Amino acid sequence: MNILVLNAGSSSLKFQIIADSTRLCKGEVDRIGGEAIITIEAEAANRTKRTAPLRDINQALDYVLKHIASDQGPTEIKNLGDIHAIGHRVVHGGETFKQSALITDEVLQGIEECIDLAPLHNPNAIKGIQAAKGLFGQHVPQVAVFDTSFHSSIPEHAYIYAIPYHLYRRHKIRRYGFHGTSHRYVAQRYASSIKQPANIITFHLGNGCSAAAIKNGSPIDTSMGLTPLEGLVMGTRSGDLDPAAVSFIATKEGLSIHEVESLLNTQSGLLGVSGLTNDMRVLLEERHLNDDRRVCLAIEVFCYRARKYIGAYLAAMGGADAVVFTGGIGENSPDIRAQICQGLEWAGLHIDEEQNKQRIATEGEITTKNSTLKAYVIPTDEELLIARDTAEVVSKKVEPS
Repeated sequence: MNILVLNAGSSSLKFQIIADSTRLCKGEVDRIGGEAIITIEAEAANRTKRTAPLRDINQALDYVLKHIASDQGPTEIKNLGDIHAIGHRVVHGGETFKQSALITDEVLQGIEECIDLAPLHNPNAIKGIQAAKGLFGQHVPQVAVFDTSFHSSIPEHAYIYAIPYHLYRRHKIRRYGFHGTSHRYVAQRYASSIKQPANIITFHLGNGCSAAAIKNGSPIDTSMGLTPLEGLVMGTRSGDLDPAAVSFIATKEGLSIHEVESLLNTQSGLLGVSGLTNDMRVLLEERHLNDDRRVCLAIEVFCYRARKYIGAYLAAMGGADAVVFTGGIGENSPDIRAQICQGLEWAGLHIDEEQNKQRIATEGEITTKNSTLKAYVIPTDEELLIARDTAEVVSKKVEPS
């Protein structure tokens, strides 16, 4: 089954075509709305980059598919009929969607009803769904895979905020958690490698960062909350913050609540503390070359906050078998992994320096043989998980009754 995986943003469209766990091609359309930049690469072909004036997601998807299906296309896909199903990344499923769902009019309405919870993300997913529907028609099944659904097993005492309960009842204000496809993929990958359910703490560390406590394959807690702003320090997001700081900043700086929220999402985190960049690679290089105080502080705050979550989740689960790192930083930065794990020898975690250095975007253990709390690197593959979910949902649809 050839599955088209789509992740639609406000001015971008990421895509992959996956056939039976094999990636045929992938790419991205960036700067949609003007002179867009289209990047396409395949396993057996060179990476191509081109530009084209693309007004919206509809034009972007049409352009990509025409190129892929052309005589110069990088795969054996030669027409739209060679695409058998479409999987969409949808950020927020609220309390409605606890698993991936075949997109019907009712499901689309449910995604629309979650817009209040993800106003920057769900509308773009809907545009991607409508664009695919316009190009492929009704006969090609589409599946929504939700970032939040993996965290639906979190118990009430972990997702409820200590605010008046009627605010939860009326407005569904609670912790939802995000990066669910990434946490689910690495948890499944870890379980398949050790051949048994396990208690693990997973870290998705990139420009966005989150942690999850996963007990016997199901999350019991996660760091992100009502929105992706809560939790760990991130590239431009503050993470955990005293709620009273919002009104305090608004008053002192003469800003609206909306402007403060934007500041906490786009000007904070590593960027805000360092005053330099949200790119951890640049910060580590700058620390090595100049030992800049604020750069060092940004890195220390980032690692300290993550280390605190390890301690909290060890308490929540009554111990764990392993800590698993994934995401751009988690997979590629031995220095950050080592700094996060520093001081956890009391918990039985001892980093093997040589193994840790060797694990750059490759799967494997980074702790010593005598460690009772292990640490691993497992590269994530959210698109592959979306494709697998799509195939599973579609196969159930066509199964005879």
